[in-house]
Amino acid sequence: MSLGSLSGKRGGNEQHAARITLRPPTVIGQFHTLFFGSVRMFFLGVLGFAVYGNEALHFSCDPDRRELNLYCYNQFRPITPQVFWALQLVTVLVPGAVFHLYAACKNIDQEEILQRPIYTVFYIISVLLRIILEVIAFWLQSHLFGFQVHPLYMCDASALEKTFNVTKCMVPEHFEKTIFLSAMYTFTVITILLCVAEIFEILCRRLGYLTNQ
Repeated sequence: MSLGSLSGKRGGNEQHAARITLRPPTVIGQFHTLFFGSVRMFFLGVLGFAVYGNEALHFSCDPDRRELNLYCYNQFRPITPQVFWALQLVTVLVPGAVFHLYAACKNIDQEEILQRPIYTVFYIISVLLRIILEVIAFWLQSHLFGFQVHPLYMCDASALEKTFNVTKCMVPEHFEKTIFLSAMYTFTVITILLCVAEIFEILCRRLGYLTNQ
């Protein structure tokens, strides 16, 4: 084989690799990536820190003693909301990241994902996994944080000291936290709806491709 043909073949492979991107193969999937990457992460990273950043410092009980405040805050927040939502975002990203990594390693472009049944099935499975993970996160969030943050929290501190028994604790900025909590629920619902819509788009485009064959 001549040097010219080898160079031409390598150039063709490089051009093919250059056309391969890690973007989702659907319009809705690309919008979901933009929504997920920009709005949701910005909302959590910037506004989440502003609302929840100093919650433990301003959480106070009666009597206002450091050990009592810490004990009741840990009871009030088994896991901090920022950590929970960060874990949710990372976990939901995993199925799509695994598929796109596989597609990049196999040099699979966007059109091939919709044209070849095996790739279409794998991609739909990754979207279904995202939906399942979002539903689980919604359920966990509702059990951990509820749907409303009340200004007072009744803490059972009898295990810390019998004289405390049940004490009242003040939750700082409860109204802002309720709004933020509602927004995070809304983001989760929107993400689930976008994933469902993406599956319908994949099926419609797949049917259109088969019809044109």
